[in-house]
Amino acid sequence: MAVEAQATQQFVDVERVQRGTVILKGGSLRKILLVSGINFALKSEEDKNIILQAYQSFLNSLDFSLQIIVHSRRLNIQGYLEGLEQRKEHEENELLREQIAEYGEFIKSFVEQSDIMGKSFFVVVSYDTAGLPTSGGIMSGIPFFGKKKDTKTEDEKTLNEQIEQLNQRADHVATGLSGIGLRAVTLNDAELIELFYNLYNPAATEKKGIGIAKQK
Repeated sequence: MAVEAQATQQFVDVERVQRGTVILKGGSLRKILLVSGINFALKSEEDKNIILQAYQSFLNSLDFSLQIIVHSRRLNIQGYLEGLEQRKEHEENELLREQIAEYGEFIKSFVEQSDIMGKSFFVVVSYDTAGLPTSGGIMSGIPFFGKKKDTKTEDEKTLNEQIEQLNQRADHVATGLSGIGLRAVTLNDAELIELFYNLYNPAATEKKGIGIAKQK
């Protein structure tokens, strides 16, 4: 008898995305920042020392954990090739049209023969909660001054406070990274959903591409 396939969601630790925040099943919260890159190897020795000192100061300023992720995937040039094709169609000069067509074929064949990778840099800022139950349990039926406690309202209030503290951490990280010469922006709900979809569907990502970096 074949074993019934389990839904992918059962293996994903994310419960939902809300207000630009990833809420995990255990109650912990995460903010994800998309960070620009710098070519460290091309910097002068003086600039390298300045960057390293700024990075060290940034790490020493943290009193919470964070995760740095480098995500690599094959470069998607479909949009670029389509742009070349449109330009060729609107070009009146026959010689330029032929050159654009030859250039497009060269780029296409070059990418197909070589594994050209695009890299995206992310910083994950965490806020871990105690994970205590907020409803149910042996005390749930005991009235509080004659009224039942509105656990839903209390849970929402607690979540809002936790998200606000996490936002402060994310702002601190963005400010610290800017001191190193890196630009960091926090992903919103739609961008977070797109990011996780692309992470768990790498084949579809290569065909579709990711719009987060383009929008930022």
